[in-house]
Amino acid sequence: MTPAPFGARLAAAMETRGPLCAGIDPHPSLLSDWGLDATPSGLERFAMTAIEALADRLAVLKPQSAFFEAFGSAGIAVLEKVLAAGRAAGALMLLDAKRGDIGSTMAVYAAAYLADGSPLAADAVTVSPFLGFGSLRPAIDAALGSGRGLFVLCRTSNPEGASIQLARPSGDASMTLSAQIASAAAGLNTGTAPMGSIGLVIGATVTDVSADLAAVNGPLLAPGVGAQGATAADLARVFGSARSNVLPTASRSILAAGPSLTGLRNAAARTVDEVRAALLSA
Repeated sequence: MTPAPFGARLAAAMETRGPLCAGIDPHPSLLSDWGLDATPSGLERFAMTAIEALADRLAVLKPQSAFFEAFGSAGIAVLEKVLAAGRAAGALMLLDAKRGDIGSTMAVYAAAYLADGSPLAADAVTVSPFLGFGSLRPAIDAALGSGRGLFVLCRTSNPEGASIQLARPSGDASMTLSAQIASAAAGLNTGTAPMGSIGLVIGATVTDVSADLAAVNGPLLAPGVGAQGATAADLARVFGSARSNVLPTASRSILAAGPSLTGLRNAAARTVDEVRAALLSA
């Protein structure tokens, strides 16, 4: 049976567990800080400790695929365990893979990350629209057909992104590319309550969003809180009237409190309190 739409499940999780997504990013420096070797066994110990500490209390966990892929097939096997264990503990699992391609290749990516029965299936996946928003159609269809979601890169926190994302394509010079991406996502979420399942990635550190985020009616993933320099107070500034749909994400600022389970849980709880207060502020 197809589960409830991702947007509805995410809204419920954010209400009960708080608006926070914790990244599982096994940086080599973090492995070292935790006293672990940069090996598949060290990777597994790191990732599964994060799952044990956080998956039964946070709304969303976000493993970054690249850090697992770096270990080859052994790392992918760990990623499969992480996705399954996180879901079993009650967290929504967002795979940060940033995939984007065309035709049959995009369809295979969609099958890998968004199809029932795939060992890499997640509740949602990050995707890149920069081969054209229409190139995402296989992933959109797979996500909506299986009760899963997408987070589409829109206005990212890296400085290099502005040269493309704030450009005004000749097809519609009245709107930046970011605004066009946001408008396309909004069209897919029209009429869906409490929010749609096609979200955007909007960096919490950006100064110019150049898009109508309130009209998107979908989740807004906000990386950059913590180690990248954004504070919880920046969330209200960046997202304004759309902040009820914002899902801030923090990784290193939480993971640095490990390997202690109590340390990880306390760091996550503090961050939940901070972002909840910022997003509920007038």
